[in-house]
Amino acid sequence: MRIAIFNQKGGVGKTTTALNLAAAIARHGGKPLLLDLDPQCHLSSIHGGPPTEPERSLFGFYKGIRALDELAVPWEGIGRLIPSHQFLIKADAMFGKDSAILTKLRSGLDALDESIPGNAAQHTLIDCCPYVGVLSLNALFACDLALIPISTDYLSMQAAEHMTQTLTILEPMLKRRIVRRYVLTRFDRRRKMSLEVLRQLLERYGDEVCTTVISENSAIAESPSKNMDVFSFSASSIGAKNYAALYAELQQQGFL
Repeated sequence: MRIAIFNQKGGVGKTTTALNLAAAIARHGGKPLLLDLDPQCHLSSIHGGPPTEPERSLFGFYKGIRALDELAVPWEGIGRLIPSHQFLIKADAMFGKDSAILTKLRSGLDALDESIPGNAAQHTLIDCCPYVGVLSLNALFACDLALIPISTDYLSMQAAEHMTQTLTILEPMLKRRIVRRYVLTRFDRRRKMSLEVLRQLLERYGDEVCTTVISENSAIAESPSKNMDVFSFSASSIGAKNYAALYAELQQQGFL
């Protein structure tokens, strides 16, 4: 299963969700592959920092000088990471005119699956950049599921609608409907805004909204600063329980 974690709005918990969902998979015996497709390199920074040489990151893959299996590095307790680099900010200018660019990541992941026996059964989580361009389009063309974190703030519904429009525009090119799930993040039941956003999401998107919500939680906020996932940081925290529940929900629905 390939899951693209994407929203055109920043600060909604894309990287946090990629990291902690991968950690939940690992805790159930899986060995997920994480891809940091964001030039801001947040996921790579949590791992310990992006590589000093851009060619040893996904930038090298897009330049055509590295295969994905050459770039994967181990992530203790989780699985593997293919890191990002700031040079990926040049992706649209450098690679956008290539007619085959939109399917490059999908082809690379297919080759990776074929290169290692049993590798196709692993889960791949793609942490996307917060804008529509070569990188995020690659993720959407490659994925089986788009997981869309929606923070419970004033602009969240507008962001959800933009995401829906983006996915609808892409469907004729993909020749399929992109399966998606919306997951609420930074949720606080004490705030009327959180409950109102949940109500509106359910009204508009129904069963595509995850039952699980990710609560506003200090363990989720603090764990990346310690280069840790929320389970390693505080396994008994509300945040850890939320991401365990999200894993269980996606598994029950056949995505994991």
